Amino acid sequence: QVQLLESGAASAQAGGSLRFSCVIDGAYPCMGWFRQVQDKEREDLAAIYTQGRSTYYADSVKGRFTISQDNAKKMMYLQMNSLKPEDTAMYFCVADWRPGCSGFKHVYDFGYRSAGAQVTVSS
Repeated sequence: QVQLLESGAASAQAGGSLRFSCVIDGAYPCMGWFRQVQDKEREDLAAIYTQGRSTYYADSVKGRFTISQDNAKKMMYLQMNSLKPEDTAMYFCVADWRPGCSGFKHVYDFGYRSAGAQVTVSS
């Protein structure tokens, strides 16, 4: 049974840092994070492929966010630094098992998704 469990809601001041974690019950070639503000479109954030051999970052978070994984602990992380109020959103971790997942147009199209957790950044 696939299970994606991410850490709970979190808040921070602008300029601060947060680390989100996600328990991933399985080994997947594609894993990542996306976020969504209510009533707005989903936004890809980052992805990690083939057990860490390559990564992807959206321009909006490049240089500020870091995706990583710990296979032994079955964990994936999103380290978020230099947070901005516009980073406020629901954050989701995702994973996909399909051989072609590294070619998907969007990270948010990965087949398995967590329930989501709110991140609030205050100015």
